[in-house]
Amino acid sequence: MARNTGPVWKISRRLGFSILETGEELQRRTYAPGQHGPTKRIKLSNYGTQLREKQRIRNMYGVNERQFANTYVKAEKMAGVKGHNFLCLLESRLDNIVYRMGFARTRRAARQLVNHGHILVNGKKVDIPSFTVKPGSTVEVKEKSKSMACIADALEATLNTVAFVTVDKENKKGTYVRLPERNELNQEINELLVVEYYNR
Repeated sequence: MARNTGPVWKISRRLGFSILETGEELQRRTYAPGQHGPTKRIKLSNYGTQLREKQRIRNMYGVNERQFANTYVKAEKMAGVKGHNFLCLLESRLDNIVYRMGFARTRRAARQLVNHGHILVNGKKVDIPSFTVKPGSTVEVKEKSKSMACIADALEATLNTVAFVTVDKENKKGTYVRLPERNELNQEINELLVVEYYNR
């Protein structure tokens, strides 16, 4: 199944979860979209709960089904806790790091910046959003792209960045310092349900 490019707010309302991690999507209408949205919803089975959690995480990071499954297979082969490894791999994607550094307001916008060749990793242009950034790597905006209004606006709107990245807003440059701790990531998601989903 291809990556979803439809309305983010509608997906958020369907899943009952803020994909943008701001909560904006659910402020006005907390129920699912469509004429039957406000009515009482059917209780989910164990499989339904696992599937919904998988869709929440997949849509939050903006990856398709195959990429998501392949990332899980990689996490399974790593030493340590599967669920945490899985989230670390998703967080280490270049489009996500660009978003975390505040160069873009959303992960979709960050993906577009990477696709259009505006981002350098350790001084080299990388235009693959799924590129895995290693801890210690430097991520920066290309010299010709530093004057882009959308990047300046995004940096201005970003008050705080996460602890596992450092950012020099003036030079539009940042470093992916280390892998994130679990308590630094979204507390609403339950990655253990995804582990159960793939191990069923």
